[in-house]
Amino acid sequence: MGATVTAGGIQGADAEPALSRTDGAARPRILRVAGPLVEIACPASVAMHDLVMLGAARLPGEVVAIKGDTATVQAYEYTGGLAPGHPAEPQGRPLSVRLAPDLLRGVFDGLLRPLACAGDLLTSGSNAAPDERSWPFTPHVAEGALVSAGDLLGEIGASVSLRLLVPPDLSGTVTRIAAAGDHSPDTVLAVVGGQEVRMAQSWPVRTPRPVAERLPADLALHTGQRAVDLLFPVARGSTVAAPGGFGTGKTMLLQQIAKWCDADVIVYVGCGERGNEMADVIAELAELTDPRTGGRLADRTVTIANTSNMPMMAREASVHTGATVAEYFRDMGLDVVLIADSTSRWAEALREFASRMGELPAEEGYPAGLASRLAAFYERAATVRTLGGATGSVTVIGAVSPPGGDRTEPVTAHTERFVRCLWSLDRDLAYARHYPAVSWAESFSRDAAALTASQARAGDPGWAERRGRVARLLAEADRLADLVELVGITALPPRERVSVLAGRLLREAVIQQNALSSADAYSAPEKTTVLVEAALTVIDRCLELVDSGAPADTVEAVDFTPLLRARETAGPAETAPVAAARDTVLDRLKAVTRGAT
Repeated sequence: MGATVTAGGIQGADAEPALSRTDGAARPRILRVAGPLVEIACPASVAMHDLVMLGAARLPGEVVAIKGDTATVQAYEYTGGLAPGHPAEPQGRPLSVRLAPDLLRGVFDGLLRPLACAGDLLTSGSNAAPDERSWPFTPHVAEGALVSAGDLLGEIGASVSLRLLVPPDLSGTVTRIAAAGDHSPDTVLAVVGGQEVRMAQSWPVRTPRPVAERLPADLALHTGQRAVDLLFPVARGSTVAAPGGFGTGKTMLLQQIAKWCDADVIVYVGCGERGNEMADVIAELAELTDPRTGGRLADRTVTIANTSNMPMMAREASVHTGATVAEYFRDMGLDVVLIADSTSRWAEALREFASRMGELPAEEGYPAGLASRLAAFYERAATVRTLGGATGSVTVIGAVSPPGGDRTEPVTAHTERFVRCLWSLDRDLAYARHYPAVSWAESFSRDAAALTASQARAGDPGWAERRGRVARLLAEADRLADLVELVGITALPPRERVSVLAGRLLREAVIQQNALSSADAYSAPEKTTVLVEAALTVIDRCLELVDSGAPADTVEAVDFTPLLRARETAGPAETAPVAAARDTVLDRLKAVTRGAT
């Protein structure tokens, strides 16, 4: 597979490799150090993306260019102290990470080395104590059984249902299986075809894990955010981009999705974010109660933090590391959400790296291969049938931070080409304290058509009609808003005045949420449905009144407060208070009917 980066360095690198036990003339050595790029004299054969240990401190690096007997290595640590003549040790294996159940609840850097959180600071993984937890194991096969890649060997007790599977490149007869009990991740639990199988395994971060089949993505991922679930839904195994300028609430939205979506495992990659923000996320996850299990939300979360004060070149590997971790849990038949915040910081690392390599710059200095790199990352999202026959998914949600909110810049423009859903965050909505600030005019969901059938199968055949009507009403209200600014609301015909009112009711009673409210931070599907139906019922009654001759200003003067407050007075999954608020407003509209008569 590959050498694995751990808290103590690279797995399997304690022993000096054969390449370094040659005579002095042939020993690989450092020729030049230019920031994170290190040139080494390497007479032995090396391959692209091979791991290299640099200097006496054995700093990890990756081969990124080869010319004759000289290899260029991208170092993933600060290279201060390295000098020409220092030793270099090619490992002959690609950069890989250690995958094990103890990733859950852990906080790691971009190379999956454990980090320690101290207040508002994230300290180096090299100083963090390794996780020594043991995990309950229950065997599901007997000695002598014939198994193939992906088959189930046993179950691992954890906050989510984990499995010990036959590795993808292995098949044969089970000659040994461990007894039920608690075991550490590095304990040999089975021997298959003469090879040992442990909970812990390594996998190259740039190599997607194999699957039996990619399946259509037609089951909804419920995020608990009404603006998303109602207007721009995402399917399990799909891809999402959330572009928005500074201060529009990208990180808040993604954190809320990490907390409330109905995935089995969350992999949160903080790519280039501020350290204090990541420390807050980690602390909050540790305190939140998981509504699905009753335990801590952190127990089914893997956090990868490559913050802005950490080596930039490790940022380039962090999104691949996150995808590899997500695929590891996906292969167990789990639904995984991978959140990358933000891919713009990752692209900036690519730009810096390309500049140091002397590559010809393309748009705004980004490398010419930016589009293909983005496509390769989002391509790792999928709903799949695993090698063992289970169904699992990886849903990728990436934040994009366009400078100045310019959505024509390369990272945003290329990302929009490859994703299935776009949640564009609007600055005006954010400054109006409307959360989430998802623009209904500039966002889209290509998954909506596929999800219509699944919603009907789930017992909600009216989902598509409600969604379409809400979108039309919001678009009509936006169109009329420009006229209102020019001529005033009183110059509009009565029916169009009600359309403006309808837009306000939908925005404030349905689309808007309060992320700090225990009742409104999460909205269950049934609550979202009854809120939408209540708002549409009231809007229909208002239209009927003006069509029957009631003055528009009388309808506008009705107190709609009960409906507007229902989202916060009703609990996350409660529907009765919403229905009561709807009935209260309808009773008030009856008074308008009597007055009009």
